[in-house]
Amino acid sequence: MTGKPAIPDDVKALSFEQALAELERIVDQLERGEAPLDQAIRIYERGEALKTHSEALLKAAEDRVEKIRLGRDGKPIGTEPLDPA
Repeated sequence: MTGKPAIPDDVKALSFEQALAELERIVDQLERGEAPLDQAIRIYERGEALKTHSEALLKAAEDRVEKIRLGRDGKPIGTEPLDPA
């Protein structure tokens, strides 16, 4: 068995902002402690899936970001990867 469970399709369809908003609602609900244990476990597991999905989306966005290189005069002269390998 692998370490992380599969991400449900409905979570995969969410944008980063949608996943983050739902994750914030879950954290709030869990912090209030109002859910019965079995429901708390289910929403925690959904929160884990949302967190994993959000991290993957954020990593993909970071991979696309480029750092602008500036010349001695302060003017842009090109770009390079944000985190060169």
